[in-house]
Amino acid sequence: MSEHRQGSGPRIIAVANQKGGVGKTTTAINLAAALAEEGFRILVVDLDPQGNASTGLGVEPSERRYTTYDLLLDDAPIEEVIAATGFNNIWLCPATTDLSSADMDFGSADRRSFLLQRSLTQSGIARFEFNYILIDCPPSLSLLTVNAMVAAQSILVPLQSEFFALEGLSQLLLTVRQVRQSANPDLRIEGVVLTMYDGRNNLSQQVEQDARDNLGALVFNTVVPRNVRVSEAPSYAMPVLNYDPNSRGSQAYRALAREMMERHNTTPQQVEGQH
Repeated sequence: MSEHRQGSGPRIIAVANQKGGVGKTTTAINLAAALAEEGFRILVVDLDPQGNASTGLGVEPSERRYTTYDLLLDDAPIEEVIAATGFNNIWLCPATTDLSSADMDFGSADRRSFLLQRSLTQSGIARFEFNYILIDCPPSLSLLTVNAMVAAQSILVPLQSEFFALEGLSQLLLTVRQVRQSANPDLRIEGVVLTMYDGRNNLSQQVEQDARDNLGALVFNTVVPRNVRVSEAPSYAMPVLNYDPNSRGSQAYRALAREMMERHNTTPQQVEGQH
């Protein structure tokens, strides 16, 4: 029997692709920023041992008192793990390299695929009134990623516009199917977003055509261009929407957020500041 939570509450989306370097963390951070700009309250859950989403949202390692490791392995209260960021309407469950041993540490844990789901349904999360929870998964189909899939309602897949881009997607979809059968029958693919797209490049155009031919409406109309501002923003510990609000990358992530809102038939919730 599935233990997946239904009903009201935040929409939980796992941002996943087992291949590294596809713009996964960049997409998680900047989609969060674009949705927050619309007035939604966003929690980013950093589930990657590299902790890049945490750094990219301006939370330094020394400031990560409690982390997703504490949340999953030590049953820490989620309200103690959730940290404010310097960005309006965005909160964070930070990660550190402690997570790199999580798969081994999960070994004897009771119902080890349900640890994140259990954490995200703690009563303490309700007071934050989140509209979206975005989970930044590690670049692997590890037990951490499975935990994200069990906890989530949908999977957003960033797909780099390069040769062999679609090759690894079949394994990801197979894992999604297995999670549906074993733990979360309502899990679906939120969509596929093409990243690092160069419209002047024949290869980018070919990857887009192949993706749309094979995946149809699952592929978002919005494509995220290869953009120097998107690449620079993490070194300043901020989303590109804050670093350069008028850049092509910022405009693309705003368009992606709007397209997602249309798919969900949701409207902005204007929220005044943070707690």
